[in-house]
Amino acid sequence: QVTLEESGGGLVQAGDSLRLLCKDIVASGHTFGRSTMGWFRQAPAKEREFVATISKSGRTYLNDSVRRRFTISRDNSKNTVYLDMNNLRAEDTAVYSCARSDYEDITVLEKYYAYWGQGTQVTVAS
Repeated sequence: QVTLEESGGGLVQAGDSLRLLCKDIVASGHTFGRSTMGWFRQAPAKEREFVATISKSGRTYLNDSVRRRFTISRDNSKNTVYLDMNNLRAEDTAVYSCARSDYEDITVLEKYYAYWGQGTQVTVAS
């Protein structure tokens, strides 16, 4: 059963901005509100890498490669987590997936994320 649905991906030019959305369509508001959420990405022929995470309390942590350009946020009333991407680069091209964890705090470790979406493609033209 699909529990997370990403959207907002597409083809953009270098320097553009894009907002990705991930909505939990299964979890109750209570469950979502107690969960840590994360964004990961996987470029062609490369391993999946951590992008950003946000805890139930709003604590955030981002990969150094995107920290100055991306922002992660959440709206518990909508069961939704966002990834706002600014000044996109060709290197950001990847399939972006969101995930939910029952871990108590932010984490960059994939093993703590039990629920995953199918991903949304982001392509940045150089």
